[in-house]
Amino acid sequence: MNKFELTTESREVNGVTLYRIRALRDFGVVKAGDLGGFVEKEANLSQDGNAWVSDDARVLGNAWVYGNARVLGTAWVSDSAWVFGDACVSGNTRVSGDARVSGNAQVFGDAWVSGDARVSGDARVSNGALINASQDIFWVSNVGSENGTLTFYKTEKGISVTRGCFSGTIEEFAIAVEKKHGQSKIGREYALLIEFAGTRLGA
Repeated sequence: MNKFELTTESREVNGVTLYRIRALRDFGVVKAGDLGGFVEKEANLSQDGNAWVSDDARVLGNAWVYGNARVLGTAWVSDSAWVFGDACVSGNTRVSGDARVSGNAQVFGDAWVSGDARVSGDARVSNGALINASQDIFWVSNVGSENGTLTFYKTEKGISVTRGCFSGTIEEFAIAVEKKHGQSKIGREYALLIEFAGTRLGA
């Protein structure tokens, strides 16, 4: 049995008609009868798994959301982009081109992911990110005292960082690391990663 259907509620976006979806059965945290976001056609969202489009999020073109992925808020997924695995795309995010967001990745805020960019693993991207290619993002897991994931990515204003509760520029992160960890082993590890990210993502 299909898990969702297109309703008659629609809206036009750039000349394309999108239809609000409705759940036909319970799956994941979704209950039968729940209204979701908007898709251009059924092929934009898998009928299998727990993947879901909710709120005023929009999926159009040849974009595909599947697995257990979620697209929330006012996010757009378009062109031939894929969002899958346990990934979550939310806020005012735009995912387009041939971009892929997968794994446990979270893309939120006003982030833009496009071109052939790949965001996966436990990467977390926000702060007006502009990721047009895979070279525009770098992340590493099992770092710091909590063995978490540290993500560096390009924005209009330079390089931004997310790590745990921290979200800010690479310069702000360097100051925070120095203040908290100084020249300890963890501090030195972070310093090396900051230097690497600056070289990799710098102009």
